[in-house]
Amino acid sequence: MNRIKEVLEQKGIKQTWHAEKLGKSYPVINGYAQNKNQPRIEVLYEIADLLQVESTDIF
Repeated sequence: MNRIKEVLEQKGIKQTWHAEKLGKSYPVINGYAQNKNQPRIEVLYEIADLLQVESTDIF
C-alpha cells in the first residue's frame, strides 16, 4: 500500500500533471494513487523525486 494519493493531495498536485511529468498515462498514475497497482522501485524513486519527498514518505 502506498501514500501517493495523500502526498498529491497534501501538495495540491493533480494526477494529470503528475502523469505528464513522469511520462506515464493518467490511468497508470490513477492506478498507483488508488493502490490498484504498485510502481516498480525505480518509478517509486522518480515519484518521490518529482514530489520532493523521501521515498519512505510514500510507502
